[in-house]
Amino acid sequence: MTHHDHEARLRDAQLRVTRPRLAVMAAVAQRPHLDTDAVIRAVRDDLGMVSHQAVYDVLRALTEAGLLRRIQPSGSVARYEARVGDNHHHVVCRGCGVIADVDCATGEAPCLTASEDHGFTIDEAEVVYWGTCPGCAAS
Repeated sequence: MTHHDHEARLRDAQLRVTRPRLAVMAAVAQRPHLDTDAVIRAVRDDLGMVSHQAVYDVLRALTEAGLLRRIQPSGSVARYEARVGDNHHHVVCRGCGVIADVDCATGEAPCLTASEDHGFTIDEAEVVYWGTCPGCAAS
């Protein structure tokens, strides 16, 4: 995505276009599944000194607006990705913790039909596959 794409997405979401928001969006788009500390480092590399709180606030605003997705596999810190709205899943390495996207296994969103919906209107299924990545398997 380009700088102009990020600007347009912010405007479409009724958010002000700011340098920190653009830097966060660019960092997450370029390197999916970043944790907050990695986002902060990327933003500081781009803009110079930016406070932790400013990045936290931007991540929260972008997530609430649906421009970023926050995931937190069991035992992991929160991570962020720009791939939103497609109900994809993740595979996580038990060894090194690397995360990769997995397209929906079958059907339309939600991919899985719950055996009991308890009256909920289900609009998303979250699946995390666990295993060993090729790098850890080779070790």
